[in-house]
Amino acid sequence: MRTKIIAGNWKMNKTLEEGQALVTEIRGIVRDEHTGKSQVVLCPPFISLASAARLLEGTGIALGAQNCHFEDSGAFTGEISPLMVKSTGAQYVIIGHSERRQYFGETGEMLFKKTKAAIRHGLKVIFCVGESLKEREEKIFFKVVESQLQEGLFALDRKEFSSVVIAYEPVWAIGTGLTATPEQAQEMHNYIRKVIGMHYTEEIAEETTILYGGSMKPDNAAGLMAQADIDGGLIGGAALKARDFADIIKAVG
Repeated sequence: MRTKIIAGNWKMNKTLEEGQALVTEIRGIVRDEHTGKSQVVLCPPFISLASAARLLEGTGIALGAQNCHFEDSGAFTGEISPLMVKSTGAQYVIIGHSERRQYFGETGEMLFKKTKAAIRHGLKVIFCVGESLKEREEKIFFKVVESQLQEGLFALDRKEFSSVVIAYEPVWAIGTGLTATPEQAQEMHNYIRKVIGMHYTEEIAEETTILYGGSMKPDNAAGLMAQADIDGGLIGGAALKARDFADIIKAVG
């Protein structure tokens, strides 16, 4: 059985105090309503990681960072190393989000180095892939996603790859209000699983958790989660509202 995961990516939102309040609210709702059938992960900004770790202790809710560097330490002003992420109490890190690729020029080579470093320090990686609207319209979306997987992940050995969760995020559906149809999302998730199977083994592909990350909301989560190869969601805007986030968790079961 693949692990079902609902991860909330807060992006650059919430002050320290606001973050503590949101973690506390989500913690209470999850405690009262969560069935335990999925792993819940909160990914606040770096400033909130340590305080969130304390608030989440003993709840079963996991904690993740939104990015990390590939070096353990050094003269990299403004960066956070995987060792630092681990020291806060976080268990996950998001790598390769489309916003990092687009605004900060992160390449496949760089993302592989980050992934390798994060896994070396015992972190689980939520690795993001996805195509732009132009690439979708030009019908090269399969090729684009396969290339992102190849460059960012496929030099990992099998043991390392077992620490990876894939998040498919169609770039054209992030923050736009647009969402891939359940059928479009399933088509890509199934393709990703097949590509993993060809590179590693079918067994590894079947064990890999693949999340959908493009404007999943309470009103579309159930339809997306009903698809055979969608194992959860990487939630953006809806993760900033405790009730919306909890309703998405409910859609997983």
